[in-house]
Amino acid sequence: MTRAKMPIVSGAGSSGDPHHQFGFSFDQRRCTGCKTCEMACRDYHDLGTGPAFRTVHEYAGGTWIQNDEGAWEHDVFAFYVSMSCNHCTNPVCLRFCASDAIAKDDFGFVRVDAARCTGCQVCALSCPYHAPRFSEASAHIEKCDGCFDRVAAGLGPICVEACPQRALDFGIYDDIADHPLMVERVATMPDPVITQPNYAIEPCEAALRAADAVALQNLGEI
Repeated sequence: MTRAKMPIVSGAGSSGDPHHQFGFSFDQRRCTGCKTCEMACRDYHDLGTGPAFRTVHEYAGGTWIQNDEGAWEHDVFAFYVSMSCNHCTNPVCLRFCASDAIAKDDFGFVRVDAARCTGCQVCALSCPYHAPRFSEASAHIEKCDGCFDRVAAGLGPICVEACPQRALDFGIYDDIADHPLMVERVATMPDPVITQPNYAIEPCEAALRAADAVALQNLGEI
């Protein structure tokens, strides 16, 4: 997979025009859980050891059983999800922000105005994807901004460019999500109806097997 330069757009992402709504796609079959995307984001945004804007979650489950002949068999599985802010079409963080510090920009990115943010953390509590993170250092909310400065320059977000397996992609959401195998939810992810996330996943076989939380054994790590 090659990386084309991002189109530079101006217009009405903030008004919900799908032609100006950028988003991410994730090919789960390619992801090895290496966390290069997470580390690249942390380095580019100079986050240090504080909250990360993109995180890689491991889902695992299955059991080992001994059959009647004494041999051990298993149905163990594991898969990964690389997650950042999904720059939702209907972001609850924006709706619950009392100081009007959160808005969608012309790219459709959900961004925080640090000068307006009071650090109340209501947005962090309301987001089902836990994208807004409170920073002790700045005393306000910080989150993925879609690398809007890079996108404005015709580049892709740093996490997408850094992925060695090309598991992440980025572009106009309606274009990258236009695939019959794409879904917006796997395993224990929230119902996409809530916020209409601009994040499409091409699931791996293990993710299709883990249709509910009953199959997962490491919920505390997710």
